[in-house]
Amino acid sequence: MSHGMIASLGFVALFALMVLRVPVGIAMGIVGVGGFAAVNGFWPGMSLLMNSPLSTATDYTLSVIPMFVLMGVFATAGGMSRELFDACRTWVGHRRGGMAIGTILACGGFSAINGSAIATTATMATTALPEMRRAGYPADMAAGTIAAGGTLGVIIPPSIVMIIYGLLTQQDITRLFMAGVLPGVVAILIYIITVRLLVWRNPGQYEVSPRQPWSARLASLRNIWAILLLFVVVIVASFGGLVTITEAAGVGAVGAGLIGWLRGRLTLRTMLDCMIEALRITASIFIIAIGAYLFGYFLTVTQVTQAFVALMLDLPIGPYGVLSLILVLYIILGAIMDELAILLLTVPIVYPVIMTLGFDPIWFGVVVVMTITLGLITPPVGMNVFVLNSIARDLSLGRIYRGVAPFILADLLRLALIVAIPWLSLALPNAF
Repeated sequence: MSHGMIASLGFVALFALMVLRVPVGIAMGIVGVGGFAAVNGFWPGMSLLMNSPLSTATDYTLSVIPMFVLMGVFATAGGMSRELFDACRTWVGHRRGGMAIGTILACGGFSAINGSAIATTATMATTALPEMRRAGYPADMAAGTIAAGGTLGVIIPPSIVMIIYGLLTQQDITRLFMAGVLPGVVAILIYIITVRLLVWRNPGQYEVSPRQPWSARLASLRNIWAILLLFVVVIVASFGGLVTITEAAGVGAVGAGLIGWLRGRLTLRTMLDCMIEALRITASIFIIAIGAYLFGYFLTVTQVTQAFVALMLDLPIGPYGVLSLILVLYIILGAIMDELAILLLTVPIVYPVIMTLGFDPIWFGVVVVMTITLGLITPPVGMNVFVLNSIARDLSLGRIYRGVAPFILADLLRLALIVAIPWLSLALPNAF
């Protein structure tokens, strides 16, 4: 059997396993080992299965992931999200739609110490959704704001998805984090504009809070000192080269736990529960990573990557035409697959095409991450939507998707801006 036939059967088997609800990491591992064995023989395949998972799980560069995950879990359990939401509401709550704008700002701020879209969505669903509904906001609009705001956890550093991209492509993670800052700010601004347009259409549905005096606004900032401290320690220190990104993650995790404990928000029992939760999240990420690495060996021996590169380069549509096809592929996959699985499955295939076409790898990393975020709120999967539905059971999936639809259009506009103006992604990395 030819390598091309084996590769085709491998992809068919992969998607068949995912349709059967086999976890994507395990599905990629099964196909990767099976396909490698089909090309090189049974015992080489077994040797790959014995050695690759251990080498992946003990890779020092991957240790940054559990540290950032633990920092986010400690920050969530420590109540930092509530303080951030309250501060944002104090500053903008007097405007019509101000509570939704405050939610977007709070999502952006919390993303700066979290790195997970699902965690950001779940946290804000318990913090902001009840407040907006009590204020009379339409339930679908409130839910859509939170689901969309949660995607900022993937864009604004520290981002787990950006870390995975950097590890796959051997790009500097600190530079990737820098590249995500301005696009993250653009995302927040576009979401705020979207909220203002929704409010402008039906102004009578949105109550406003009394304008707070400057003394109350400044006092609210004192309550978010912990978030600012973590941001400075983790992001600014790593951007300035004072520590490596792995060291910054470790300091951030310890700092988040220590701050929560000193403030009386975390007990020893709560901290143990946080560590267990972080371990569970990290294990799920590592299973996907191990499966992807096994699948990558299969792609190598069957030369799928080389064939895909040749196919894309032969298309008479130019570099941006090829890029557009790749982004459409990401949008389609994002609607049916987990974002980490998409990244681990596709980047080894499409990255050589991007490099051959002369695109900047840091810029492309931001573009890919932003494209993948569309899948978090796009039917039929939309993980952020499902997370929100699991918390607010009285809101149907259809109603949440209606609420998030305007934000999907905003995401498409944001993606077009980042593609058309690479400076937005490259200004900070090129300045250091």
